[in-house]
Amino acid sequence: MDPNEALKFLKTGAAQIITEPELLDKLRLRRPLRVKLGVDPTSADLHLGHTLTLRKLRQFQELGHQAVLIIGDFTAMIGDPSGRSVTRPQLTREEVMAHADTYREQAFKVIDPEHTEVVFNGEWFRRMAFEDVLRLNSRVTLQQMLQREDFRDRISNEQPIHAHEIQYPINQAWDSVMVRADVELGGTDQLFNILLGRDLQKQEGQPAQVALLTPILEGIDGVKKMSKSYGNYVGLTEAPAEMFGKLMSISDELMERYYALLLNRPLSPDEHPLEAKKRLGFEIVQTYHSTAAAKAALDDWNARYSEKRLSDADLPMLGARTADAVSLVVAAYAEAFRITKSRSDARRLIEQGSVQLNSEKISDLKAQLTVRGGDVLRLDKTRAVRFR
Repeated sequence: MDPNEALKFLKTGAAQIITEPELLDKLRLRRPLRVKLGVDPTSADLHLGHTLTLRKLRQFQELGHQAVLIIGDFTAMIGDPSGRSVTRPQLTREEVMAHADTYREQAFKVIDPEHTEVVFNGEWFRRMAFEDVLRLNSRVTLQQMLQREDFRDRISNEQPIHAHEIQYPINQAWDSVMVRADVELGGTDQLFNILLGRDLQKQEGQPAQVALLTPILEGIDGVKKMSKSYGNYVGLTEAPAEMFGKLMSISDELMERYYALLLNRPLSPDEHPLEAKKRLGFEIVQTYHSTAAAKAALDDWNARYSEKRLSDADLPMLGARTADAVSLVVAAYAEAFRITKSRSDARRLIEQGSVQLNSEKISDLKAQLTVRGGDVLRLDKTRAVRFR
């Protein structure tokens, strides 16, 4: 591909490139670029948020460039402080390596394994003597570290910053030197770390890597970034029905962003929101599982929430009880789905006609309802429970 056309292709979906002229110059070298992406196996699963950078890495591969996937078996034991207001809990090497075993397999759902170089950064960090660590730390000033917004915020809020957290950006930056990266990919929260990698490469006499940043994907709550620690993620290895169900639970506003970031196309204004959400869920499950799995997940969801078949669906079970309508709705969300709804939220759902008991709308907010075994309470268009 012509370098200018390649740049246009790679800019699609990117949040920021530092710098575009440098990336164009590298594309004009007419050689495979070494494109680095680091992932820390801090949990057992990759999620949809990780796929933004993985899919960008795949685009580089499609242009003939070399993917360098760094598994941070060493840095994962430190914990990336980027975007964090508190210190991450430290993991043992055994925990990290157990997670790392699954990372490559999951990453290869997106990137081409035949054109991917996989390395573990423990290969060089565990060989370092303490003298080497001191020499590396001398390359960076404390003033540089305190330029990070998350560190400044913690100081302002009198929250602790542990010394090992300051080490993390230096380690990630040194990874770029060790693999001689031409480009590093990361979310926008990785800007500081990637720029520090450019500095260390220059000090080592290497050409500075280009930083290509992708947006941060919000979790299914629509508030915080997608993260397993926040419980708002959709994992790549989750069962198709679970994956589909989580995507059906997102807001209509968030669906528009998911279309843009996960499907690389805008949401059609002519399509009904419910049908558009089903299409989103279908295509995501199809991508990370199969067409057959996506069809089965869609059929399962329709069976659960179709008016005619809801009584036969396999729904979360709750104990029979007597309660007012508002309390019943709040309790059902909390017990069956671990979702916190305020009483105001519950009243709004009832007033909108979303809440139904055995297909009959509940309209009296103060009514004392006695639900018995076999009764079905519909909470909204995507959730219902059965009482035992």
